Amino acid sequence: MFNKFMSEETQKVVWEWVESLVVAFILAMLIRTFLIQPFKIPSGSMRMTLVEGDRLFVNKLAYGPMVPLTSYRLPGFVKPRRGDVVVFKYPIQRQKDFIKRLIALGGETVEIKDGRVYINDVPVADGAIAGIHYYNYGTYAQPGKKITVPQGQYFVMGDNSASSHDSRYWGFVPEELVVGKAEVLFWPLDRIRWIK
Repeated sequence: MFNKFMSEETQKVVWEWVESLVVAFILAMLIRTFLIQPFKIPSGSMRMTLVEGDRLFVNKLAYGPMVPLTSYRLPGFVKPRRGDVVVFKYPIQRQKDFIKRLIALGGETVEIKDGRVYINDVPVADGAIAGIHYYNYGTYAQPGKKITVPQGQYFVMGDNSASSHDSRYWGFVPEELVVGKAEVLFWPLDRIRWIK
């Protein structure tokens, strides 16, 4: 078909462009699926760590990326740790991505008392968590209530505790719903930094 409309040299150039675009697309999809993915912050639930409109890169390789269309996770380099800022599929509507700070791991007991987080009856000393006043909002954070996180799941909260819809309301994040670790804020330019 191309022979009728293009010279042999033109056809060669067109096919080189098509091949380059296909390879670039495949590489982009592999990078996005298994290595890093950009995200945009839609709400103020992580203020002042992250604000509306911030754009960041999430490292999927850190915890190990999920293999698409399976429940299998490739091995990662590290395990999620208390204080990490993580992106995950919202357990109630899995087509939505949420971003929160990891507060407690499976098997740990969580309590919010006088604005502080207690893990296994010990106040959290981690600077990112200890420096925030947490409110006793939601079913899973009533005053005097201790919640045990099931194995293979996480308890997460937003840094803006007064206006964050998080584990205090809807419970736990299963390990398989974790997308990755928020690593770098890359936009706007005056806010570029590592995320802590």
